[in-house]
Amino acid sequence: MVSERLAVDFCGLRLQTPLVLLSGCVGFGDEYTRVEGFDHREVGAVCLKGTTLEPRLGNAPHRVYETPMGMLNAIGLQNPGARHVVEKILPRLDFSATRFIANIAGSTVDDYREVARVFDDSPVDAIEINISCPNVKAGGAAFGNDPDVSARVVAACRAVTTKPLITKLSPNQTDIRENARRCIEAGTDGLSVINTLMGMAIDVETRRPVLGNNQGGLSGPAIKPIALLKVHEVHQVAAPHGVPIIGQGGVTCAEDALEFLIAGASAVGIGTALFYDPLVCPKVNAGILAYLDRHGLDRVGDLTGSLVRHDAVSACEVCVD
Repeated sequence: MVSERLAVDFCGLRLQTPLVLLSGCVGFGDEYTRVEGFDHREVGAVCLKGTTLEPRLGNAPHRVYETPMGMLNAIGLQNPGARHVVEKILPRLDFSATRFIANIAGSTVDDYREVARVFDDSPVDAIEINISCPNVKAGGAAFGNDPDVSARVVAACRAVTTKPLITKLSPNQTDIRENARRCIEAGTDGLSVINTLMGMAIDVETRRPVLGNNQGGLSGPAIKPIALLKVHEVHQVAAPHGVPIIGQGGVTCAEDALEFLIAGASAVGIGTALFYDPLVCPKVNAGILAYLDRHGLDRVGDLTGSLVRHDAVSACEVCVD
């Protein structure tokens, strides 16, 4: 039995633990249950694979490449389309075991609106908006890199669903705080921080990119320091509005999860770590409980945003000669 001390409230949903399995890392949820020893009770929520309005075949191979302390991926949102997911896949999921969150993507604002509409008429507990997709009407620039466009996507989804909306913010932008603020004003209920950083790997013998898409999203421990800072920055904008954050980016152990909670996250996403340790969640939960015991804390929620900052110093005082 998972301890009640691990339960958190996120966007009005009770999660039995603060751990969220991230989109793209566990397929559409039913695939992960086939792992021997997996227990849904250790997981607060599962984010389903990114889904578009129409089916997509995804990018040409190679799609995944291991890097030092990380992984590059360029799957290209391969999926069978929103209506297929709702009609054929969701009925196979056990909604009594954990929460399930749809992850939606699109090429236009109208695409996002229609996918959100499809999932509104479904049993998913919430909808995560992936705004890192290319905007075909803006020359391929990502929706999430422009606060105005990000807000339009959120507003369009908000207009067609009453389900909790969670906007997944990209680190590949100038000011993630401004983007968070605009998404909150547009009606998002929660935020996921962060999506992957863009990266590349090159085969020096052929002088070609390793990935068929030339570039891909970098995840894993290599991005954790960046992700922690972004969670801390977004928390300062989101906390006054009561908007919770799923902190993510390189979580592999309990200490990683604790760092994200302290930085301002209410829940913690686990993704790349699942590829080499599918049963990492019970270990993380056990480590969090041990920390609560050591520090005399009642619940995991007591940690959110508990960072004690050093007094501010000027830039010249932190330079290294």
